[in-house]
Amino acid sequence: MMREVRSIFNTAIAYVVMAGLLFLLGFTFQTVVSIINKSPSDITVLEGAFGNNLFFFIFAITTSLVTMRTYSEEFRMGTIEMLTTAPVKEWQIVLAKFFGTVIFYAITLAPTLAFFTIFSVVSNSHPAAKGPGAFYGAYLLLFLIAMLFIAIGNFASSLVKDQVNAAVISITFKIIYLVGPVMLGILLTVTDPRARAAEEFISPVMHMRDFSQGVIDTRRIVWYLSLTAFFLILTHHVFHSRKLKS
Repeated sequence: MMREVRSIFNTAIAYVVMAGLLFLLGFTFQTVVSIINKSPSDITVLEGAFGNNLFFFIFAITTSLVTMRTYSEEFRMGTIEMLTTAPVKEWQIVLAKFFGTVIFYAITLAPTLAFFTIFSVVSNSHPAAKGPGAFYGAYLLLFLIAMLFIAIGNFASSLVKDQVNAAVISITFKIIYLVGPVMLGILLTVTDPRARAAEEFISPVMHMRDFSQGVIDTRRIVWYLSLTAFFLILTHHVFHSRKLKS
């Protein structure tokens, strides 16, 4: 697993993603603070910073850029044979690559904690969230979504040898997941409240709005863990199949 973390940090794209992600999140954070200062709102800084579509599109793109080389580069360079002949099982390789990227993202997102700390200091201890539960809930969901997006990115990378194609497939999957339920409801002009409930159950934006208010729904946790496991299983099957053909 640490091999994967080192391999990520040995690439220029990792530092570009880190700098770009923190810059964009910082810009979003500053914009939310400015809007709230101009017109008082019931929405907290935490809700505004994380509970918007722009944040999730940034998240979708950056996770795709980091994971695009996870398997595609191994197959393109032919190093996959050396990796698979090591005394480790296939599922251990899949999990090592997955958790290596998760650790990278945890390191990348850690500085965002300073945003809210600085805000509390300069705003005379005005809370950035409605309480500790809201703060921890938002970061818990953020971690779960990161795990899902990384699993999708790894799956896309296992399908092709070209990194660009892997990134395109990964971004496409995530955008469909983000906007699909909303667009389907709009196009079909669905008025059934059950359709709205289904959208709320799937949409990560809706989930973040709840979690950033301190409403921790265990159904959402199960949903993200299940989807992450599903894509990891798919990745394992694709990896096994391609290894046999190589």
